[in-house]
Amino acid sequence: MARMVGTVSRGIRAPIIREGDDMAAITVRSVLEAAKSEGFALRDRDVVGVTEAVVARAQGNYASVQQIAADVREKLGGGTVGVLFPILSRNRFAICLRGIAAGAKKIVLMLSYPADEVGNHLIEEDALDSSGIDPYTDVLSLERYRAVFGYEKHRFTGVDYVEYYSQLIREEGAELEVIFANRPEAILPYADRVLCCDIHTRARTKRLLKAAGAKTAIGLDELMTAPVDGSGFNADYGLLGSNKSTEQSVKLFPRGCDAFVNEVQQRFLAETGKHIEVLVYGDGAFKDPVGKIWELADPVVSPGHTAGLVGTPNELKIKYLADNDFAGLNGEALKEAIADRIAHKKKDLVGDMASEGTTPRRLTDLIGSLCDLTSGSGDKGTPIILIQGYFDNYTD
Repeated sequence: MARMVGTVSRGIRAPIIREGDDMAAITVRSVLEAAKSEGFALRDRDVVGVTEAVVARAQGNYASVQQIAADVREKLGGGTVGVLFPILSRNRFAICLRGIAAGAKKIVLMLSYPADEVGNHLIEEDALDSSGIDPYTDVLSLERYRAVFGYEKHRFTGVDYVEYYSQLIREEGAELEVIFANRPEAILPYADRVLCCDIHTRARTKRLLKAAGAKTAIGLDELMTAPVDGSGFNADYGLLGSNKSTEQSVKLFPRGCDAFVNEVQQRFLAETGKHIEVLVYGDGAFKDPVGKIWELADPVVSPGHTAGLVGTPNELKIKYLADNDFAGLNGEALKEAIADRIAHKKKDLVGDMASEGTTPRRLTDLIGSLCDLTSGSGDKGTPIILIQGYFDNYTD
């Protein structure tokens, strides 16, 4: 009988992870126990994903508000600090903001409008369109913003982020000024030492600020890059990718992920004789069409992956072949012709019309997004994902 199943993604349950746990051993054991209980077998080129949260928890990779504050004072001087383009998130940024405010005398908070970098809206586009304000050039004071747009609350969280962030800053004892603008340089009349809090556009933002005369322009990726008073750290991403742990601490993005995934791969090989690909994954790279939020608040989808996950798909579009190259065929003849074309496809299909629309994104972004969608962010209890058949095609 012909094989009728292609890619399968399974959420794998695991114990609640605590600092010091052997996450590599737990990963392998959890997958093997799931295979035994559900009656499936592992195959070469299966993919195991482990969410970054449990890797970081096992590492104990945390930082407190006061540890963040100490690093801010060291790197930004402890006076007036411009906080530029933060995303609107209680989970992602609020506790970081507490630490930043605790490390400064005054905060100049500059928010982009109508939305932040990942699509959280302060105001709706329709309200902006009818206001007569030009978001490309106009710099708004808090007073003008309130006079024109009032007190809008986020549609999902019910939070007025302008007020919420202002309250956090004042609670840490810092003076505050709030402005709204979309050009990075607009903050420089207010503060010449700037912390760029954007994620994916941070390199451009820092470049523009430095060219415009900023004394200091660093990003969240340059805070907590080394231990501060015994804290965790991330040498590559700093505070980027962090999440709220408690009201006074954050969990940082995990470090040493390449070593971790290679260890897991070797353990699977020793236990099963199968060559399993492994990745650590965070946020998926997709956008919600209703809330308009781009999910990727982490700096990357995958901070660590085995070598077999490097690259992009190299696939032919079956419907293109059926409608064009083999339009005159049907039934078994059509199936055989398409299977033969796939079996003998070129190693590089760039520019080939038969590959049009096959999403040439990085494998780690595609597979990491599938992992994130499978595990969810709530109470499923499946921080490990097993994907089988991802590298199969119509001929397998």
